[in-house]
Parts: sequence; structure tokens; C-alpha cells
Amino acid sequence: PHNHFVHQQSEKRTMSSAAPSDANDGCVGPTSQEAGKAAACAGCPNQGACSTGSFSSPAAVAAKEKEKANLQKALSEVSHVVLVLSGKGGVGKSTVSTQVAQSLSSRGYSVGLLDVDICGPSIPRMAGVLGREVHQSQSGWTPVYANPNLAVMSISFLLEEGDAAVVWRGPRKNGLIKQFLTETDWGVGGLDYLIIDTPPGTSDEHISIVQYLNDARSSGQGASGAIVVTTPEEVSLADVRKELNFCKKTSVPVLGVIENMSGLQTRVSDMRFMNDESNDCTSDVLSLLKEKYPEVLNMMAITDVFPSAGTGPEGMANKFGVPYLGKLPLDPNLLKSCEDGVSFVDQYPSSPGTAPLNNIVDKLILALPVEDDEEDAMQT
Repeated sequence: PHNHFVHQQSEKRTMSSAAPSDANDGCVGPTSQEAGKAAACAGCPNQGACSTGSFSSPAAVAAKEKEKANLQKALSEVSHVVLVLSGKGGVGKSTVSTQVAQSLSSRGYSVGLLDVDICGPSIPRMAGVLGREVHQSQSGWTPVYANPNLAVMSISFLLEEGDAAVVWRGPRKNGLIKQFLTETDWGVGGLDYLIIDTPPGTSDEHISIVQYLNDARSSGQGASGAIVVTTPEEVSLADVRKELNFCKKTSVPVLGVIENMSGLQTRVSDMRFMNDESNDCTSDVLSLLKEKYPEVLNMMAITDVFPSAGTGPEGMANKFGVPYLGKLPLDPNLLKSCEDGVSFVDQYPSSPGTAPLNNIVDKLILALPVEDDEEDAMQT
């Protein structure tokens, strides 16, 4: 049976960790003697450069080693790096990233929240730091702090206008991600957890960040693991299965699958009502319930917004042999917390989504304990 919290992938990568981000599947690596000549090189945009030795020249090798050293130094005091992934857009990756980070910081952990969704950065608003600016010093970029335990970094802080479109090709995006990883000063003492919110899909940004993390982590294992987010319907699951295969191919351990937006849950007293003429009759209905059936007001109303496909996200997790972390309901207070930039579990401790989110964070901490936690466990 697999570990219920951390699934260590055993399959080796099919692409060299030193390969360019836009390399073909099965890349032998630009410094290989077969570079530019192997069957996997056919049609690769880097084939010409590889065949002429552009990547394997002494200057190129020295530059690569310097980059690797910079990455290792920058992340040397980060205990755990967690990627939040999904093959599908709009399933709540940023919500999960922000609220997991907020919850960890509320428990006293030192947390970094890195937004690498270059074209659609949502983290600053959800973390309550919209409109703030980062500052540069000799030690690098100083991130914005949502609270004393939560540091946030995003391209949003570097834009002159909040609504400005970021129209960049892959190499420029990858360059900024590398800058984020190498030049952000997360503060004295480092981080217990670095949560990285990613764009949807399995594109350049994903390949690059996995490669950068592999270079940065001297143990040979890059990211500590990935949280994969999905909604219940097949339209989402079809893309998320591709994301799980991406994790398998790149040897990123899957910490678990979160089923987000799993039914709408709200108290009857918080609902609105309309009559047959589409007129708001909320006040009349609530008054009637208060008079005739007051106990109903405290009941929870639940409805499935997205139809679950087959065995749903839990069945998908079982099929891939990865943990299922649980369901997060469509809780209006969770959505409001993200709009207001506050910690959901602190602001709404009795809301329907609070216990499931706390349970997910508990599992994450158990899967990736920090040093102090391990010492406390040994003493007890």
C-alpha cells in the first residue's frame, strides 16, 4: 500500500534535467555526445544549437554551473517546496495556494507564497497585498508580507498598472521565474514552506520550474511535492489526469489530490430567495421560517453544482496511486475570504469549508514535517 500522504514516484524521468525547457520528450541533454544527433532530437527547436556544441562549450557549462549554484544558495534555507498544480484553469489553484499558505502561517510556520502565473497573477488580491511594491536591496528582492509569517512574491508587484497585460513568450517568462527563485530574499531563518502557485497546464513554466528546483535541491529531489487541484466533473478530470502524468514523468511526488468546489454548502439563514416572478422575497421567507420553523435557519443547504464523473476525483487518485486529500465545498465565506485577502480559517472558524481545509493542512504538515515538528515528535 502506498503512503497515504506522500507518494514517491519511482519512474525515472524521460528527459534530462539539463534539457532546455522547450526540448522534445526523451531529450538526451545538450551536453551529451548524442546531442543534436539522437532520434529524440528530430524536430526539436534546439537541435541546431546542440549539434554545434553551443550548450556544451566551456562558457555555456560554466554559466550553467553558476546558475545552479545561485539556485542552490537561494533555496538552501527553504525546508519544503510545494507546487500547486492542475491541468485545468479555473479550478481554484490560487484559492488553495493562498489559503493553505494563510493557514500554515497562522499556525506559526514561516511561509513563502510565490505566484508564477505570469499572465494571470491572482495571489496579491487573495493574500490582501494588492497594490504593494517589492524593494530591491543587496540581498535581492524583498517580498511583500501579508502577515509576519507570510511573504508573497508576484509579477503583479512589478507592474506599473494593475490591469496591464503581460504579453511574453516562454523564454522571458522562464527568465522571470528563475529570478524569483534566485533573487527573492525570504528573510533571516528562511522558510518552512514555499508554496508555488502555477498556471494551468503542463507548459514551459512547469517544465522550467521543475528543472530549476532539481538544480536547486542538492539532495537530487527538486520539489518536495505537488498538490493537484480539480473539480468533480469529467471536463476537469480529463486535464488533471494529464497533470498527474506530468508529475510521474518529471518525478515530482504527488502529495495528494484536492476535490475543490465539491457542492455548494451554506446555512439557510444566509440564503436568498426569489418568488415565481423573480422578485426577491428573502426577508419574507426568513421571517416565516423564524416564526414557524426556527430550527431550519441553522440547517445547512447543500447542492451539487458540478456533476461528479464516475468515481470522481477520489477514484482518479486511487487509480494513479496517489493520496486523496479530501473535498473543499463551494463555501461563500471561502470565496469572500479570497476577495477580502484574509485567512479563511481564522475569519470564519465555523464555516462549512473550515474543517475540510484544516484537515488538508494537517495532512500536508504530516507529509512534510519541519525540523522542529520532527524533534517534538521524537521527544513525545
